[in-house]
Amino acid sequence: MIESYYETDRALGEYLLFHFGTAEEILPYEFGPADALNYPVRCVTECLDASKLSRVARALDLGCSVGRSSFELARVCRHVTGIDSSSRFIDCAERLRRHGLVEFDYVEEGSLYKRGRAVIPSDIETERIVFKTGDAMDLPVDMRGFDVVLMANLIDRLSDPRRCLARMPSLVKTGGQLIISSPYTWLAEYTSPEHWLGGYSRDGAKVRTSEVLEKLLEPDFECVLIKDLPFLIREHARKFQWSVAEASVWRRR
Repeated sequence: MIESYYETDRALGEYLLFHFGTAEEILPYEFGPADALNYPVRCVTECLDASKLSRVARALDLGCSVGRSSFELARVCRHVTGIDSSSRFIDCAERLRRHGLVEFDYVEEGSLYKRGRAVIPSDIETERIVFKTGDAMDLPVDMRGFDVVLMANLIDRLSDPRRCLARMPSLVKTGGQLIISSPYTWLAEYTSPEHWLGGYSRDGAKVRTSEVLEKLLEPDFECVLIKDLPFLIREHARKFQWSVAEASVWRRR
């Protein structure tokens, strides 16, 4: 089952490397796209306007994976909640929060593996963070009023992204920031085509995800930034996924 991939050893190692690996571990070639490294960090540092946050700001990291963006949000937010549907990812993120270090194995070639270490920077106050397993499309009704909501590489992995987006007006407080970053890789394995936000034609016209996002969010949000965020996921020593996410930042009206 493709849904169970995010619970496997291979996925855990791949995403720990993606979130916490060094430049040399992820991209050991000087001719590679170095500007695509540190994506989970850049989703925060290049998209969030920290000057708009109060000293007691609250953040929600939806689809937090193994947690790097949640840790980065804790630099500028007093309370951070990280939620992911993978219990394996959340268990690992919690171990990182508690201990500051997790060792893991990642694929080198075939069944050959290398040993890596995920380390939390010592200046991050990890007690500000809570990690929970949860469904982005079925969040508790009393979860609301965040200063920041981050959705990185999430909407194109949901079975019904509109259902998730419908919660955003209550999740983000007035003046708060919603950050959505995604390469818009719509696949039937994750999202039935009738639920895709874009990437198809209707009545002879091409439907783009960015245009549908604007229509869905515009009544309650104002778009204040759109930019490209490249990222690189290392599958093994000689195979990589190079993608370009579109990051959009929305201010709650």
